[in-house]
Amino acid sequence: MNSRQQKTKNAIFSKPISTSIEWSDIESLISSLGGEIKQNKGSRVRIDLKGYSLNIHSPHPQKEVKIYVVKLLREFLEKAGIQ
Repeated sequence: MNSRQQKTKNAIFSKPISTSIEWSDIESLISSLGGEIKQNKGSRVRIDLKGYSLNIHSPHPQKEVKIYVVKLLREFLEKAGIQ
């Protein structure tokens, strides 16, 4: 995990929740953790990591993810043992 990916992970777990996390940074973080992101219909994506899955919508047309998605990602990463 490089410093940018570490910064993204820290932003996901920060309080208050950051509103400036870009989707491309989340994709990079998930890949660095050994996870996989699969594109489904439209903006739906499935994230698989360490035996856990999360189905969410990627942001469009903006780059930044919504607060509720950051909350879901935080819970998902905690289940997968990432903190």
